Amino acid sequence: MRNILAIAIATVGLTACTSVTNSNPPRTAGEELLISKAAEQATDNLELDVPPGIKLFLDASYFDGYDSKYAIGTIRDRLMRRGAHLVDKKDDAAVVLEIRSGALSIDEHSMLIGIPGFNVPIPLAGALPFPEIALYKKDVRAGVAKLAATGYDPKTGALITTSDPQFGFSQKTKKVVLIFFSSTTNDTVPPGAPVDGAPDAPESN
Repeated sequence: MRNILAIAIATVGLTACTSVTNSNPPRTAGEELLISKAAEQATDNLELDVPPGIKLFLDASYFDGYDSKYAIGTIRDRLMRRGAHLVDKKDDAAVVLEIRSGALSIDEHSMLIGIPGFNVPIPLAGALPFPEIALYKKDVRAGVAKLAATGYDPKTGALITTSDPQFGFSQKTKKVVLIFFSSTTNDTVPPGAPVDGAPDAPESN
């Protein structure tokens, strides 16, 4: 009887410490990293004549795209690093800087030497998936950003500064050779960081 009771208590303890909750966000971290990296690069390339200490209002009403808030925040950061004093109202500013985006998204392309995956119809049973056989495969996902800015006097509307459209790019490339051998390069994460996602965290009670 004691043995049965001990086993029951142990079983309850085991089942109580292995609960895992998984979330499924609509977009992957890899996609967000590609876009934000490209936005950072394009922002760093913006050449604006903004004197240190000038009061500046950032107008983002013409700025749109995926992860636009991060891109706008990055532009604000770069302006403050250059010495601009950001204000909340146009009337308080010496310069209004309009920013705009021509691209803030991802391109994808793939090349395969081998046999692509396909479905084999099975009578009365539907279809059986046939796996892809890759002698050589290259998948590329590239983040692309195109940003520009125009600064003007809020009282007269006269042009003060402008920047030609600047581009930013990021890339994640995966190669597969002879089905089993694969490698991934990713410029959106620091050297040595996992390129296919973070490692699994250890389980805990």
